[in-house]
Amino acid sequence: MLNTLQNRITQHQLLTNIRIKLLHLHKLLLDTERIRYEQVRGRVSKGELLQLAINHDQFAWLHRLSELIVQIDELIHSDEPITSEAIAALIADVQILLTPDEVGNDFAVKYDMALQRNPDVVLAHADVVTLLATKVQL
Repeated sequence: MLNTLQNRITQHQLLTNIRIKLLHLHKLLLDTERIRYEQVRGRVSKGELLQLAINHDQFAWLHRLSELIVQIDELIHSDEPITSEAIAALIADVQILLTPDEVGNDFAVKYDMALQRNPDVVLAHADVVTLLATKVQL
């Protein structure tokens, strides 16, 4: 019983840590995209930025990361026990998504450009990759 409880606590902590690091990365990517948008169209308010993030094509590539964060939230708040397979699949999805590529899919290309543009994005990326590399035995 104690082992099962400890396992669930460890899983929850891992998911929470991944979520926090992905949220930080998402904010930096959103800020980077906002700066690019404002260079062409002028300053935007926080409310306008929210609408742009939801509806504008320039920000659409970030939706995949948003969806991954939502998946983590759903796992964390699920009433059902989290399986090791679900966590392994989530970690694999994060690793695949956060693989920059100059000629890959839209997210990979724009993510690669953001990494080249903003050193804070590089640091946040390294934080996520480091956490995922230290895969906690579940």
